[in-house]
Amino acid sequence: MISLPGLQDADVKGKRVFVRCDFDARLSERSTINNQQLTIVDDTRLVSCVSTIEYLLENNCSVIAAGHLRRPEGWDIKYSLTPIANWFAQQFDSQIRETEMNGFKGWEIKRNFYILENLRFYKEEKENGLEFAQKLASLAEIYVNEAFGSSHRAHASIIGIPKILPHFAGFHFTKEIKVLSTVLENPKRPLTIIIGGAKMETKLPIVAKMQGIADHILIGGKLTDQDRDLIEEEKAKSQRAEIIIASLNEEGTDIASESFMGFENIISKSGMVVWNGPMGYLEGGFEDTTLNLAKAIINSDCYKIAGGGDTVAFLNKHKLFDKFGFVSMGGGAMLELLSGIKLPGLAALEA
Repeated sequence: MISLPGLQDADVKGKRVFVRCDFDARLSERSTINNQQLTIVDDTRLVSCVSTIEYLLENNCSVIAAGHLRRPEGWDIKYSLTPIANWFAQQFDSQIRETEMNGFKGWEIKRNFYILENLRFYKEEKENGLEFAQKLASLAEIYVNEAFGSSHRAHASIIGIPKILPHFAGFHFTKEIKVLSTVLENPKRPLTIIIGGAKMETKLPIVAKMQGIADHILIGGKLTDQDRDLIEEEKAKSQRAEIIIASLNEEGTDIASESFMGFENIISKSGMVVWNGPMGYLEGGFEDTTLNLAKAIINSDCYKIAGGGDTVAFLNKHKLFDKFGFVSMGGGAMLELLSGIKLPGLAALEA
C-alpha cells in the first residue's frame, strides 16, 4: 500500500497553508466577453476540495488555495478563475473581494481563505520554474496537495513547492490513493478496465502497461488506423489480459451494438470494473450506448470505479454518481497510476 504523509498527521493549527486544488471544473461553453457570465455545469472537482479547506479553517489556518483552468496561453480572461471563486463564496456564504498576495492576483473568499488566479496564466508553472515555486511557497508554511487529477503533471505547484515546504496529502487525495492502490495490489477478479473517450493517443500507451494487472481491457471510441495497429500488436504480446477493440456504428458516432453486447457480457462476470471515457460522442443524441454501459456496470455485482472529466460529468448528468463504489477525480492521473507509472505529484509527497 502506498503510504503518504496525511493532513490529519500535520501540525497545522494557526499556520499558513498552500492548498493545490483541482479547480478545472466543467464550465458552460457559451462564448462571452465577460467570463463572469460563465456557469459551472459540473462542480465535482470543486466539491472534492471542500473538506480539506474546511478542516484547515476550523484549525484557524490561513488558506491560500490555487489551481488551474484549461490550458491558456498566457493571461486570458476567458480562463479566469472568477467563476470558481464565486462558487466557493456561495459555499461559504460570503462575497469575494479582489486582492493580491506577493504579486499574485486573486480573491479573498472570507477571512483567512484566499484563492489565487489561474496558475497556468504563468508560463513558469508548466516549466516548473524554481523562482516561481519559491514565490508561491513564500505565501505559506505548509503545502497540501488536493489535486490528484493534476498530479501526473510535473508543474511548479505540484512538484516544486513540496521541495520547499513541509508537505501533506489532502483528504480526498489520500482516499484516491487508498482506493486505486487496491486495484493495483488486491483487485477483485476478474478485473476489467474500460477505456474510451477523447485523447485516445495519450491513453493507448497505457494499455501495454495495464496488461500485467487486468484480465480484460475493453477499448471503445474513435481510433485511427495507427491506433488499431498498435493495439493489435499489444494483443499479440499479451500473456494475461484479453484486449477487445469495439467496432463503430456506420455513422462513426458510437460503438456498434454487437460490441456493446460483448462488453456487457464481460462486465456481468467481472469482480471489479474500472471505467474511463465514454464510448462515443455525448453530443447530438449519441449517448445511449454510454448510458447503457454505465447501467451494465451498475447492475453487475462488481466493485465499480469510474474516473475522467467526461465520465464524471456524464454520471452526474444522469444522477448515477452515487451508484459507483468510487469515482476518481483523475482521468489521465488515474490511468497512469494504475499502469504503474509513478506520478510526479505522488513522488513529491513521498520525498
